[in-house]
Amino acid sequence: MRLPESPLLTPLRRCYNVPQCQIVRLRRRNILGACTRAYSYQARPQLHIRERSKSLLRYYSSHVPSDTQTRKSAEVISEDNSSEEWKEPSVAVLGGGITGLATAYYLTQMAPHLKVTLYESSERLGGWLRTKYIDVGDGEVVFEQGPRTLRPNTPAGFVALNLIRDLGLSDQVIKTNKMSAAALNRFIYYPDRLVCMPEPSQGVYAIAWKMLTEPVFKGMYRLLFEYKRPRRPTGLDDESVGSFLARRTGGTDIPDNLVSAVFHGIYAGDIYKLSAKSIIPTQWGMEGAFGSISAGMSQMAKFKNATAEDPDLEEKEKSAFTDNERAIVNETSVYTFRRGIGTLSEALDSSLRNNPNVKIKLGEDVRKIEYDGRSEGIMIYTTQAGESSTNHSYVISTLSGRTLSTLTTSSDDSLIPSLAKTEAVTVMVVNLYYREEDLIPERGFGYLIPRSIPFEQNPEFALGVIFDSDATVGQDTVPGTKFTVMLGGHWWNDFETYPSEEEGAAMAKAVLKRHLKINQEPEMVHASLQKDCIPQYTVGHEQRLKQAHYELLSAYKGKLAVAGNSYTGVGVNDCIKAAKVVAGDVARGNDVTGLEKFTEQKWWEKMIKREQ
Repeated sequence: MRLPESPLLTPLRRCYNVPQCQIVRLRRRNILGACTRAYSYQARPQLHIRERSKSLLRYYSSHVPSDTQTRKSAEVISEDNSSEEWKEPSVAVLGGGITGLATAYYLTQMAPHLKVTLYESSERLGGWLRTKYIDVGDGEVVFEQGPRTLRPNTPAGFVALNLIRDLGLSDQVIKTNKMSAAALNRFIYYPDRLVCMPEPSQGVYAIAWKMLTEPVFKGMYRLLFEYKRPRRPTGLDDESVGSFLARRTGGTDIPDNLVSAVFHGIYAGDIYKLSAKSIIPTQWGMEGAFGSISAGMSQMAKFKNATAEDPDLEEKEKSAFTDNERAIVNETSVYTFRRGIGTLSEALDSSLRNNPNVKIKLGEDVRKIEYDGRSEGIMIYTTQAGESSTNHSYVISTLSGRTLSTLTTSSDDSLIPSLAKTEAVTVMVVNLYYREEDLIPERGFGYLIPRSIPFEQNPEFALGVIFDSDATVGQDTVPGTKFTVMLGGHWWNDFETYPSEEEGAAMAKAVLKRHLKINQEPEMVHASLQKDCIPQYTVGHEQRLKQAHYELLSAYKGKLAVAGNSYTGVGVNDCIKAAKVVAGDVARGNDVTGLEKFTEQKWWEKMIKREQ
C-alpha cells in the first residue's frame, strides 16, 4: 500500500518498492514504518505486528520471482497451511453515509492502489445528508432534511475545510458572517416568547437587565458561588449532564431552562440521560482536577495544551490552509453550499465512482461479519443475488453501533455486546416555504425550546425552529420566507407509532402559528421522518466504548474498525475527522478498532494522579 506523498518519504519508498528487497527488509527494523508514524496525526498502538508481518510476507512473496525468494520466506509461507493464493490487500467500508463516503475517499488518497469496496444497504448514498430542490413555478428553493451547516473553527472543522478544498468545492461555499444577525441572534422560546441569548454587542446594561427580568435566566446568580459547591463524590465515574449541572449550580433552573434547549438543537436528547463525561468533558474534567468549574477556568491558560481536543491534528490541518480557509475560519460563524449540504456527499460519490479501484455496492445488505483465521482477514456475508461472501484484509464499519452488534454474532450472541446498548432518537424534520417575505418576527438563526416550557406552549413536542431565510442566505432563486421545524427527539422515545408526514406538517404549522403568529398557509411543505438518526451518548458511553474496543480486538484482531456518529461525535465535522483518522491507520497497515482514544488516560485523570 502506498503512503501519502512527502519529500521525506519519497527516497525511502523508491528503495522499498523494489520487489527483490521486500523479503529482506521485512526482517529488519521497519524504518519506513517509523517515518510513517511520525508523519501521521497520532501514533497508534502497533498491534499484532508478527501476524501482519506474516501477511505481508505472503503478499510480497507472490510478487517475487521464485529464484529470488529467500529460504526464510519459504519457511514463513510453509507455516500457513492455506492453499489459497494471497490476494492484494482490500478494505471494505460498511455504510454509504458521510462517514463511509469520507472513509473510502481518504483510503483512495492515502493508499491509491488499495482496493476499496463500499457497501450500502439502500439505493442511495449520503445517509442523513439529504438536500431536496423544490420547484415553485418561477424558481427553486432548497430544503435540507438533515444537517444544513458546518462550523469551521474546531479541529474537526479544519479537517472538513481541507476536504472541501481538495474536492474542488471552495467556490460553492456560502458563509454566514460572524457579525450577521444569524450569527449574533440566537433565541430560546420561554415561557411564551422569544428571548435572545446575551451577546457582547448588546451592551452591558441591556444584558444585565435581561438577566434580571427574563424568567429563562432564573438562577443564574448561583453561578457566582459555583466554586463553593462540594466536589463530586469519590468513585463517581459518570453522570448525566443535567445531574452534573444541577449539582454544580445548586438547582435545576439553569440546566432545565437553558442547557436543555441547547442540547435539543444538537442531540435532540434528554440532558438527564446524556453523559456529562462524554459530551462536556472539559467541565467534567475541571471539577475532577480542580474541584470546581470556576477554579478550572482560572487555571485553563496553564493547561491549554493538556486540555486541547487534538492539538497535533489541529496544527497539521491548519498548516495546509490556503488564504480561503483562513478567511472562513476568521470571518465565518457557519457555512454551507449554494446547492445545499448534499453537495458534499455528491462530490465524494463522484470521486469514488471515477476511481477504478473503488467498487460501490448499493442495495447490498450485509448480514454477517466473521474473522477468517486462515487469511487473517474478514469475511463479509451479504444477500445480494443470494447469500454470498467476500474476504477483505480490513473492514471499517460506519454503521450505527447497534446495527454492527447484530452483524457480529456467534451462536446467536453478539461478539460486541457493548455496542448493542447504543441508543438513538427519531426526529421529524418539516421544511416550509412561504411566498410572503419578512415573516420572521426577529432576525436571527432561529430558536430552541427547553424541556421546562409549559405543555400548552408546546403540545407538538417541537425541539426548535430554524429561520432558514436568515441562516442560509443565497440558496433559493425566489424571494420568500423559509423555516425548518424539528419535532420529536427524546420526547418521542415512548411512542409506539410516530406521526405521519401529513400530521407532522400540520404540527409544524401549528408551532409557527402559536410561537411566531404566522397565520398564512405555506406554498410548499415537506415533512421527513428520520428514524434513529441521532445517537445518544448516554451515561456510561465512554466505558461502553472502552469495553467495545477490547471486544473488537478479541473477536477481530484489529481487522475491524469503526467510525461514525455512534462513537466520537454526532456532527458532520466529527464524522469526517473520524473517517480520516481511521482511514489513515488502516492505510498504514495498523491493526486498530477506531476506539483507541477511550482506552487513554484523560488529562484530568493524569493531574489527579500526580496530586495523589
